[in-house]
Amino acid sequence: MAAGAALVLGLAGCAGTRAGDPGAQQPAGGDNKGALIGVAMPTKTSERWIDDGNNVKAKLEELGYQVDLQYANDKVPDQQQQIESMLNKGAKVLIVASIDGTALSQQLAAAAEDGVKVIAYDRLINGTPNVDYYVTFDNNKVGVQQGTSLLQGLGILDAEGKDTGQTDKKTIELFAGSPDDNNAHFFFDGAMSVIQPYIDKGILTVGSGQTEFSQVAIQQWKQETAQARMETILNGFYAKGGKKLDGVLAPYDGLSRGILNATKAAAIPNPIVTGQDAEKPSDKLIMEGVQYSTIFKDTRLLGDTAATMVDDLLNGREPKTNDTKTYDNKVKIVPTYLHDTHIVTKENLIKVVVESGYYTKEEVESGQ
Repeated sequence: MAAGAALVLGLAGCAGTRAGDPGAQQPAGGDNKGALIGVAMPTKTSERWIDDGNNVKAKLEELGYQVDLQYANDKVPDQQQQIESMLNKGAKVLIVASIDGTALSQQLAAAAEDGVKVIAYDRLINGTPNVDYYVTFDNNKVGVQQGTSLLQGLGILDAEGKDTGQTDKKTIELFAGSPDDNNAHFFFDGAMSVIQPYIDKGILTVGSGQTEFSQVAIQQWKQETAQARMETILNGFYAKGGKKLDGVLAPYDGLSRGILNATKAAAIPNPIVTGQDAEKPSDKLIMEGVQYSTIFKDTRLLGDTAATMVDDLLNGREPKTNDTKTYDNKVKIVPTYLHDTHIVTKENLIKVVVESGYYTKEEVESGQ
């Protein structure tokens, strides 16, 4: 009987089962001590993703796992190859922050055939049944917060988000994130849900007339692309002095800095500019009164949640989620764990970012 049981267990270990199949086996506790975990991050061009990778790696190592952490430098083929390499090395679970959420179906199908679970990290992976969990922030709420902070900076809403009754007309411009990033659509739609009513009332005007996502999106979230677009807008619609730029919706701090570079070069007084991620260079600009706001996303929490999901999966436990309805990847609703985010301005930056231990006061003041 013992020999038979060993044979059955051996065969079960070799058999490929697709993630989510009724016959898929959850690893037994203790069988995966020291297992290799693949962590695929999109780029090192944003300090946010460097922090994410370090946080996830540290937490997984604290739990006793080996980690293969790779950055793909915004190149989809590189990320595909990195994931394939992780699987070839025997990774038991993949944590993936995708560059293009539609470009990994083949790699994740191979993972499923090997019984490897996949956790999408902050960017939903679309068009495949082979993504098992998603850890992120409430991305629609992030957009609402960005739109709200823009309106607060313009004096249209007060600190509590209530309409001030202001009727002075303001001119703004809109920016959105990369069209291949699922989150970019959530951010833009959330922001426009609070901005559009004031455009409809005539309180706000988009000076360039560019209001569609496809017109305002910035491929791969590149700062230099945002700067170039802002320069083109300023030259085309503001150069003759007929319009005053009052504010800019920017969904990420890197884009915010590019936008502010353009307005500075054009000798335009600092407009109200939003952001996201509380990156150190933008924190410095906020403290100096140059950038108005950012959205703080504590990536330490995201890393902890992703690592805990891995530990649950490899020890036969069901990972905790708090949203099983919202995140449809066009094939399935992906069980998700959401974390909260916070609007940060000069008034509360030290309390939220520094006193939480995320960055030191010296890092914020130096921007490094």
